[in-house]
Amino acid sequence: MNKLWHYVAIFFISMVPLIELRGAIPYAVGWDLNLVWTYIICIVGNMLPVPVIFFFARKVLVWGSDKKYIGKFFRFCLEKGEKGGKKLQAKAGRGLFVALMLFVGIPLPGTGAWTGTLAASMLDMDFKSACLAVILGVVIAGIIMGLASAGVFGALGALFAA
Repeated sequence: MNKLWHYVAIFFISMVPLIELRGAIPYAVGWDLNLVWTYIICIVGNMLPVPVIFFFARKVLVWGSDKKYIGKFFRFCLEKGEKGGKKLQAKAGRGLFVALMLFVGIPLPGTGAWTGTLAASMLDMDFKSACLAVILGVVIAGIIMGLASAGVFGALGALFAA
């Protein structure tokens, strides 16, 4: 497969909920793609859905929560967003921006741009603050995943274990 197609793949992988750039960066490292270009492409791909999620996700989830076939899943998403938002606000108090940034930046399942943006929407954060916190979190997560995928953490562990 041509390297261009791998770059296209990481762009789309980084848009997928739960996977996001946390899955796209290791994929790129596995195919020996340029880490700088990978990082840029993954951040753009990860951030592209954010405005749509912020402005429309809650409305769509509320609309679909009482539908026969999709209601259970939509209610699950609403509850996850509300629960994440309330938990974030309880811990953050007035430091909601920093809490959202760190929530998105820690590369654990369910803490990415999708969940963070949905939580920000549920908390009625203003769009600019929410986007800035999410993009900074995505940048942090990208750095962590790039270092982890390149083996830096393993090398440091081996260095200090000796």
